[in-house]
Amino acid sequence: MVFSSDPVVSVSNASIFQGIHTVLSDLNFSIEKGEFVFLIGRTGSGKSSLLKTLYADLPLIMGDAYISGYQLNGITQKNIPFLRRKLGIVFQDFQLFPDRSVAENLHFVMRATGWKDKTKMKSRMIEVLMGVGLGGASNKFPHQLSGGEQQRVVIARALLNEPSILLADEPTGNLDPEVSDGIFKLFQEINKRGTAILMATHNYELLKKYPYRILKCENGRLLDSKTTKFQIGQDWAL
Repeated sequence: MVFSSDPVVSVSNASIFQGIHTVLSDLNFSIEKGEFVFLIGRTGSGKSSLLKTLYADLPLIMGDAYISGYQLNGITQKNIPFLRRKLGIVFQDFQLFPDRSVAENLHFVMRATGWKDKTKMKSRMIEVLMGVGLGGASNKFPHQLSGGEQQRVVIARALLNEPSILLADEPTGNLDPEVSDGIFKLFQEINKRGTAILMATHNYELLKKYPYRILKCENGRLLDSKTTKFQIGQDWAL
């Protein structure tokens, strides 16, 4: 199948499986360059499985999906690292190396994704840390940072390779409301600079406050606020 070169994500007639269990079926949606999209649904409804499929942690065995220039159906293990260089992935639980400084955490990712020039690496690290408000934190270790600061490091790490899209799985789930608001505003700033964002969230207040497009996992299907009217209530977050 040939997809438009415009969307950063395009999914057609796809189904997602965990083992033999169908998690989501008949997925048809796209995400345009620079678009901000919320991904919602009850726990276990398929949000994380969808994100894992998009960054090729779960294989796509039915349907077609394209993300950042890569076809996910049949992608080889050899090509997965190249795909992930074009994506930014932000996890709820940070996944920082506790025994390495902020700079060393970022350096590890840069080396793993093909960076070799030390001068360019240092310049890019400074640039992304400044961009998330942590210009003076390069020599600190994760335990010396607050939860919000650690999440900012994770976001900086995700931005190192100038991704076309950020995939964020509950990025404010473990943070208090004030810190969460600051992290979300940072995502908005990144989005305004042209990076598409797909953000899974249970934060109902964000949906009320910011009228972005919503994808909702429900009963094995994916509903899209762009094409389908559906109710959003606090019940889906329970």
